[in-house]
Amino acid sequence: METDLNVLERVKNGDLNAFSELVLKHQKSLLRLALRVVGDLTAAEDVVQESFIKAYQKLESFEGRSSFKSWLFQITLNTARNKLRGKRLESVDIENVHVAVDAMSETIMIHTDLERAINIEVAKLPNKQRMALTLRIFDDLSFAEIAEIMKCPYDTAKANYRHALIKLRHSISDSTVLNGWMPKTHKRTLEVDA
Repeated sequence: METDLNVLERVKNGDLNAFSELVLKHQKSLLRLALRVVGDLTAAEDVVQESFIKAYQKLESFEGRSSFKSWLFQITLNTARNKLRGKRLESVDIENVHVAVDAMSETIMIHTDLERAINIEVAKLPNKQRMALTLRIFDDLSFAEIAEIMKCPYDTAKANYRHALIKLRHSISDSTVLNGWMPKTHKRTLEVDA
């Protein structure tokens, strides 16, 4: 598989269609990141599209000091934050809606409730800790890449991640919503890395 830098060279040498390879390669990761920041799929899709446009327009300014992926994540993170500042997202409260469901739907709803409860606990984390956690767990980035994206030292990125895991582990173990429901695989994900 061709590296990002090789594809970038093709783009810079006039192969404009090569940029679509980068879009296809990175769009899912960027969408996950944007969705975590803005909390709305439509807004996240807009952020990703805008981020790719910005990246394409600023391609000549990419110096290669960081990975292209980290550079894209920085652009997306900044774009998502700007979107949040510029527009408040509307939400609808459906807490009191009652519907009858079958057993399979009930299982799906339980898992959805579990995921929602975890997401609520993640959302309570300080911004830097939440960002380090999501970049590490959901996007499988190295601490060096996280440090580049967050514009902080390597040790700070790692510390933010560790503090996030510790806080999450405590809040989840104290949560009555999650007691007895969390599968062992999810519990292992919350173990603190050395």
